[in-house]
Amino acid sequence: MARTGSGIHCGRYTNQPVDAAVVFLIGMRFNAIHRPDRWAPVFTAMPKMLKYLAQRPEVGMMAYDLWFGRTTLALTYWRSVQHLQDFASDREAPHLEPWRAFMRRVGDDGTVGIWHETYEISPGSHETVYANMPAFGLGKAVGVRPVGAGTTTARRRMQEAGTGRQLTG
Repeated sequence: MARTGSGIHCGRYTNQPVDAAVVFLIGMRFNAIHRPDRWAPVFTAMPKMLKYLAQRPEVGMMAYDLWFGRTTLALTYWRSVQHLQDFASDREAPHLEPWRAFMRRVGDDGTVGIWHETYEISPGSHETVYANMPAFGLGKAVGVRPVGAGTTTARRRMQEAGTGRQLTG
């Protein structure tokens, strides 16, 4: 696999076959930028959770990427919905207490928005392509391989994902 010194996979790549995974998007929005007393605890909770998860692959998170702005975004990939839910409800993990603190301190006062979306990936329900990119997204979570025979179009990658095997021709 051709890679540059900066970790970029040159050419076109797709993800390795995957039977199932979960895409979990989560973030916050600064609604009152002048109120760091409200948003700072929320903002600083996510890096602690991601560090915890990165150090414990058995918990089920496979990979993540972050974007910052007025609305922040963490794109995460999980082994299953059950893994995600188990983490969210684990009293020993760094999620429940920040969630409860948010509800106590901020609640519905409108100063900070939080959001998440969960999507299950099943065979035939996804396809990926990366061109001249470092490890990213689902490919970062499960690995990548060059686009080749049977994976040159989005339609073919969807078909391959549905069969769980590499197509030819």
